Amino acid sequence: MEKNNSSRRDFLKKAALFGAGVTILPRHVLGGTGFTAPSDMLNVASVGVGGMGGSDVSRFAGSGKANIAYLCDVDTRRAADSVKKFPKAKFYKDYREMLDKEHKHIDAVSVSTPDHQHAIVALAAMQLGKHVYVQKPLAHDVWEARALTHAAKKYKVVTQMGNQGASGDGVRQMREWVDAGMIGDLKEIYCWTDRPVWPQGIQWPTQKAEVPKELDWNLWLGTAPNKDYVEKLIPFNWRGWWDYGTGALGDMGCHNMEAPFSIYGLQYVKDVQATVGSVYVDEFKRGYFPESCPPSSYAVMTFPKTDKTTGDVKLHWMDGGIQPPRPEELGPNEAFGDGGNGILFIGTKGKILADTYAANPRLLPTSASYTNPKQKYARVKGGADGHWAQWVEGCIAGYGNMQMSSPFEIAGPLTEALLMANLAIRGSDLRVDNKYPGRNLRLLWDNDNMRVTNFDEVNQFVKRNYRPGWEVNYTF
Repeated sequence: MEKNNSSRRDFLKKAALFGAGVTILPRHVLGGTGFTAPSDMLNVASVGVGGMGGSDVSRFAGSGKANIAYLCDVDTRRAADSVKKFPKAKFYKDYREMLDKEHKHIDAVSVSTPDHQHAIVALAAMQLGKHVYVQKPLAHDVWEARALTHAAKKYKVVTQMGNQGASGDGVRQMREWVDAGMIGDLKEIYCWTDRPVWPQGIQWPTQKAEVPKELDWNLWLGTAPNKDYVEKLIPFNWRGWWDYGTGALGDMGCHNMEAPFSIYGLQYVKDVQATVGSVYVDEFKRGYFPESCPPSSYAVMTFPKTDKTTGDVKLHWMDGGIQPPRPEELGPNEAFGDGGNGILFIGTKGKILADTYAANPRLLPTSASYTNPKQKYARVKGGADGHWAQWVEGCIAGYGNMQMSSPFEIAGPLTEALLMANLAIRGSDLRVDNKYPGRNLRLLWDNDNMRVTNFDEVNQFVKRNYRPGWEVNYTF
């Protein structure tokens, strides 16, 4: 034993002397210019890889630091382009099977499914310690958004919601204007969209159709109630049905309401009121389509005072083509927002107008001359187009080592706010005993207990009932 220990000490001394004269080269040097070491690559598993999901996958890969290791989609028709583009990625139809078999080889998971599946997939990934990127809106229900926000901190994973405008230069420019006092104290905010650009305010189809052989309908339904397959639901129009989507507000609210949240530090809604467009099926006969989102809506949300406001904040949301009055400072032929979408901040000293994703911000009137304050907030490389690469790099850096533009600590309260507004929208169109008791109400929100205190009928939508076997379970 003494001889063996002596030999080991001699070996360590020689090794130390040898090491003193050796330079260890980084893997990227050994591999040449442009080489990224395997240890610096993020192994990504993507769930939902058609449409926007396909774009997400390509954006991650385009960062040069992400290896698309696994693809998952319930519809092989929708997945075909991504499968062709990433032939080395292993393909699954069921995300549960993929995570069960491959979790040891996965660093991060992206979720680009319909809204009703966001939370169950993201939570499963986070509970395995995986970083997550989730398309907007973050969740389908208020409770789910709260759970995802809590889980991100609990499991210490890097998170990002897919509202790329949060990484744009526009929101940072507007924040600098506000910080410099260029519009004075905030009075009101307006956000609007011309969506829905899919059918809403309609009857659920009565004729079932044959399920395409490429689609696993049971997996697509996931957490949603069991129903027969119908035509023209997939791949886009599910957004207009409450079982799967969150309407125009869920689709565009995370884009157009993000700037107010990040600029003024808004958090949870105090109260909300809403009105919705009506559909008449005959003379004086209003149609009743509770499964479908309304064709248009107007909601007013009240947020508590923040350290950047002098009082509570009123945020007006409009969709279905409804827009606020044009500011007097806007020229008669100037575009109001980008035509279909926009954001308007009204202050005591001035106004700011911006397009979708908070792009193209301008102080009103545009004919006046302004001096920009000194840049205060660092820009994201690539702006809005750098949103995906930022998440990839953040995952590689590790939890807490790099600031994300839309981490769940910001994206969660934002999503909760618009889903809370959806409670008022659904409540306005909810019929009880052949009456509409939710119309013309101002719903009061108990944030700590996640419930409306003055109209209990809408609390059923705070956390929906899940299909058996697809329950979303999480303990705060």
